[in-house]
This record gives sequence, structure tokens and C-alpha cells, in this order.
Amino acid sequence: MVAPNPYDTAKQQVDRVGKLIGLDPEVIELLKVPRRELGVNFPVRMDDGSMRMFKGYRVQHNFARGPLKGGVRFHPNVTLDEVRALAMWMTWKCAVVGIPFGGAKGGVVCNPKELSKRELEKITRRYTSEISLIIGPQEDIPAPDVYTDAQTMAWMMDTYSMSVGHSVPGIVTGKPIEIGGSKGREEATSRGVMYVAQEAAKAKGMELKDASVAVQGFGNVGWHAARLLHQESGCRIIAVSDSSGGIFSEKGFDPVAVYEHKKKTASVKGFPGTEDITNEELLELKCDLLVPAALENVITKENAPNVKAKIVVEGANGPTTPEADVILFKNGIMLVPDILANAGGVTVSYFEWVQDLQFFFWTVEQIKERLREIMTSSFKRVHDLSQAKKSDLRTAAYMLALGEVARAFELRGVYP
Repeated sequence: MVAPNPYDTAKQQVDRVGKLIGLDPEVIELLKVPRRELGVNFPVRMDDGSMRMFKGYRVQHNFARGPLKGGVRFHPNVTLDEVRALAMWMTWKCAVVGIPFGGAKGGVVCNPKELSKRELEKITRRYTSEISLIIGPQEDIPAPDVYTDAQTMAWMMDTYSMSVGHSVPGIVTGKPIEIGGSKGREEATSRGVMYVAQEAAKAKGMELKDASVAVQGFGNVGWHAARLLHQESGCRIIAVSDSSGGIFSEKGFDPVAVYEHKKKTASVKGFPGTEDITNEELLELKCDLLVPAALENVITKENAPNVKAKIVVEGANGPTTPEADVILFKNGIMLVPDILANAGGVTVSYFEWVQDLQFFFWTVEQIKERLREIMTSSFKRVHDLSQAKKSDLRTAAYMLALGEVARAFELRGVYP
């Protein structure tokens, strides 16, 4: 089966919701097209002395509401259409939680698992240099994404700073605290997932304490989501997975112990007291809460009828296809969409950017409280609209987001 094109999915969502809220067809077309796309090809000298060419992208979707914001991913399957879709989703994500950014995204086609740290640094620095003509602390601020982290952001910040002759901490977010990073940033996306899961459970009349949870993906977002839901909400984590497969135990397990196991073995599989399952089987487990925190298009029209979770909270970007959305809603499953569910990352990125511009830093307690306030109030806005319109939460979130961006465009007008 050919996976759906994520950019086609993103455009379909804009078409459908734009018509629902009565946007001018010309505005709908404008919102579907990125403002700027940059493709770069660059050489890197590898550890064995050979030279290898790499391809990278930076897509800037819409700047009507402010500077552009979005992550950079290193993955062998990065495509321009994927980056376009992710940039667009970032625009809606910022709008739905009221953050004054537009959406951007970047990526390099590579497999970090096959590269040394030195090679990764060279790729990062050269990629940063190539896109430096369109990024900046007032223009476009990158952040970590799939297979990139705080160290990647440190290399990006240093490369950009060397090019302008002074330190520019506000050029990226998600960097180490020692060079201008924000406390609470590493777990921010996952903490946001937990906050909206708590609100979704209240809306469903459910108790999260001892609720069964399955998490697909055990990278930064999935692992922290499992840990926080277990430690702070009292959830029972019954399944987690990574790229090699998953594990399941009806009794539940400690995700921190699984994390330590993965550090030693490079896989969650084989954890004592659990049985191995596939990523596909995890999505169809009977559970109270399902958190898809891996890649796009994992819940489709083929497997959506078999999803048994009461609530789905999208930790990843675009894990559910439009056809699957319809099926889940019809089956009474509450789905908290990515543009709301995983917006904790960009929210704390915004906090970090503000702190960098002011050179004044907040406590982790202030970060958590401000994040909770934004995530809970945003969920309420989306949920209230969904109830009023008798729609699913994704449609309601898109109604709010597209309305905000279209209004900003209308106010600014067309130049010249």
C-alpha cells in the first residue's frame, strides 16, 4: 500500500475547513501554498576521507502572524512534500494555541544511525550555512525534530553566530540551557500531551488515574509522554514501541525502566515481564488512551475500524489520515489533533525565544504553569467549538487556526 502524501493530506484539510468557515476561495488557495521553499545540495567530507552529497530543505509556510518557527529533522525518508506539510501544520499549531509565529520546517535526507557524531556535526553546520540566508531570530527560528536534539541546535547556533560575528542565542530553540536554552524544553511537547490528555479525560468523564495507555514511538516525545503520564497522572503504561517493534503487558510497567533497557539494548523489545508486539498491533490494543508519537499516516482507513482506545492524543505530526478521522469520530473515539496535542513544544520554544531576546530567564515552575495555562485554555476553546458545531476536535481546531491566520492576512493586506 502506498502511504498517503502528507502534503496532499494537509491541503485537503485546508480545503475542507476553509469552505466550512466560509473563507474566500482565493484565501484558501493562498493558505495551501508555502511562502518560500529552499532546497540545498551540499558536500560533506566523511570520516573515511570520502566526500558525500546530502540534500536538505527549509520550507516557510506563512508569516502573517509573526516570525516563522519549526523543527529540523534528519531522516532517510525526508521529502519536500513532507516538509511542506509539516511547515503548514506548524502554522495551524501556533495559531490554535495563540503563539505569534508562522510555520516553517526543515530536513536533511540522511540516516543518523549510520553516521558518527563528527559527521553529524559537519552535516548540521553545512546545512545551517546553506539555509542561513533565510533564517534569523526575527525571521525563522529552527528547533529540534526527528533525530535532532539540543546538541544539533548548539551546532546550528554556533554556525550562525560565527557567520554574523557575535552570539545569537535566539536563532534556534531547544538548545542546551548553558547557551540560552529554556528549562523544561526537553519534555515540553510531552508535558503538553499530558495536559491535553487530562482535559480530554475530564471531557469524556474518565479518570486518568490507573487508565491504560499505549504509546507508539519511544523517542523524545513518546518516552517523556509515557513517563509523565505514569509519574504525574498515575496512568498504567501497558505498551510502548520504537522502530524495531513494541512490548505489551496488561499489568503495566515502569517506562523509566524500559528507557534504561533501551539504552543498553537499543530496543524496547525483550523487556522482562512483557511480550513483543508489532507497531501495528499496538495501535489496535484495547486501552483508555493511545498516543501515536512516531511518524505520519499510521492510523488509516484500513486500521481505524480496529482502534479500540477511548481517547487518541496525537504526539506525532500527521499520524491520522482524513479518512481515518471520519471513522474514529463515527466510532465515538475522541481524537485530540496534533496541532493542539503536541503544541507544547512550540509553546515552550516561544518561551525560550522570548527569554533569549530579553536575556532574562524563568524558573521551571513558571514554565510548567504557563504551559499548562495555554494548553488547557486552548483545549477548552477547541472543545467548546466542537460541541457547538457538533464536529470532531480536529475540525474545530482547524476552524480556529485558519480563522486566525486568514484574519491576520486580511488585516495586513497584499503588498504592494
